[in-house]
Amino acid sequence: MRLSWSRWYGIIVKEFIQLKRDRLTFGMIVGIPILQLILFGYAINTDPKHLPTAVLLGDSSLYGRTVLQGLKNSEYFRIDRVAASAADVEELIAHGEVQFAVTIPEDFGRKLARGDRPTLLIEADATDPSATGNAIAALSGVLRTSLSRDLQGTLGRLIPPADPVDVRIHRRYNPEAVTANNIVPGLLGTILTMTMILMTGLAMTRERERGTFENLLATPALPVEVMTGKIVPYIMIGLIQVTLLLAAALLIFGVPMLGSAALLYLSVFIFIAANLTLGITFSSIARNQLQAMQMTFFFFLPSILLSGFMFPFRGMPEWAQWVGTVLPLTHFLRLVRGIMLKGNTFPALWPDIWPIVLFTFAVIGIGLAVYRRTLD
Repeated sequence: MRLSWSRWYGIIVKEFIQLKRDRLTFGMIVGIPILQLILFGYAINTDPKHLPTAVLLGDSSLYGRTVLQGLKNSEYFRIDRVAASAADVEELIAHGEVQFAVTIPEDFGRKLARGDRPTLLIEADATDPSATGNAIAALSGVLRTSLSRDLQGTLGRLIPPADPVDVRIHRRYNPEAVTANNIVPGLLGTILTMTMILMTGLAMTRERERGTFENLLATPALPVEVMTGKIVPYIMIGLIQVTLLLAAALLIFGVPMLGSAALLYLSVFIFIAANLTLGITFSSIARNQLQAMQMTFFFFLPSILLSGFMFPFRGMPEWAQWVGTVLPLTHFLRLVRGIMLKGNTFPALWPDIWPIVLFTFAVIGIGLAVYRRTLD
């Protein structure tokens, strides 16, 4: 048989007609590249600035104020908290409310005037080394430049080669800046997001394609019974996944486990439930397994990029951070890192637990509404 241009043209026309009918697939083809462009072009920033910083000010002298102003002018530090004590500093860092804490001792100005090189303590939340690396690297130059205006006359001898201040940096929770301590706990959330949504996303579409969905609709089972009944087996699978991943994290990568295992599994259970309900909702909306997979990837992409897993969360613009706070993975990463690396207890975890619970109930409501429409 010879090549027929008319048959070839007919196949091309047929594919375009099929794409026109499958609006969801066409939307994904157009939407995913635009989403990638926006996220990579505007939201991703590997040099985060304006990081929230707390100050424990024991000396309000000219030199102390100069140091604080120099930190502000560097644009790496946004001083928005004033701590009353060292305990307040500990709480702010443990809860993740600040990225840095600066402690200026009481005799800072007096020692500097005498040429004794006073100590300036900088504490950093180093659970994510990439978020603090550039700011820490800039500290020495920032302090030298900011104090050079005041170190004149008899104090001129303190200008380099000797730094006027002894800067002591404490990298909290990850003092050696081990990347695995940040990445491996984060992988728990990303792997669960991918597998849980994808598996349940194919649940109902598989029923439709095999022709068994009509039998399920003919039963007296309520929508909530169907949805929860399909979710429970995957919860068990997710818990088994987490157990295997945790064992690998502790035994192979040496990630510390400072917090409660029970709290960790509670957080995992809530996070798995959120992903499974989302997968079931996708499955109720999609007409086939391909569409369910497309929806999964469409949700998975911003979850990876905007949650703080791959790039520093505080390095993103404010609008991207608002989007990121809606995603369950953002809060789960804070939970798992807080438990494993900081040893956080339930009161410190609650601000990131309730958004996941709220997300779960919102998605359940959408899923039940969509499922009821399929019964008509």
